[in-house]
Amino acid sequence: MRIVISLLLLALLGGCGWVYQVGSGGSSEYDISKAEMKTMNFEFINQNGTAYGTEQLQGQYWLANLIFTHCPSVCPTMTPNMQRLQAAMKEEGIEMSFISFTVDPERDTPEALYSYGNNVGADLTSWQFLSGYTIEQITEFAAESFKTPVQHIDDSDDIVHSTSFFLVDPNGNVIRKYDGLQSNQKPIIDDLLKTVK
Repeated sequence: MRIVISLLLLALLGGCGWVYQVGSGGSSEYDISKAEMKTMNFEFINQNGTAYGTEQLQGQYWLANLIFTHCPSVCPTMTPNMQRLQAAMKEEGIEMSFISFTVDPERDTPEALYSYGNNVGADLTSWQFLSGYTIEQITEFAAESFKTPVQHIDDSDDIVHSTSFFLVDPNGNVIRKYDGLQSNQKPIIDDLLKTVK
């Protein structure tokens, strides 16, 4: 039964993007602004052990994803993809933040996240790796803010979580959804450049 539930969750994670795209009438295939998603206010702890959250992100665009440092499957693709997006925006002179929320807060201490960020070449001045909450809190945050589940699988190190990157506008609205596993990032870069001003 657990396997069936896990497979259903995986199918939902892979296939629910159409809900926000069909009939959106937006200017981009990535536009989910009509879904009227808004991030919850939060204050967590970053890789430096410092409080970081909504207050620090106020008035700016930020790109968010869900990861964990022991991830055996999707994160080793997602995190380098995020790093390349960060480098591309920096090269274009676009100021924005990048936020990775761990879905494994018990193991992903600030020290572990700092090491992880350094290992992937993240510029930690504009990319925060956040922890400092419970599993229940990040599950609620992901569901409320990004309409996506977080599911810990019994007897496994893997955790089911979204593979999307979510672009949040300066007012906390989630306005874009990108495929974090997409190998050709040029369309995402082009959309970010058009959207983030």
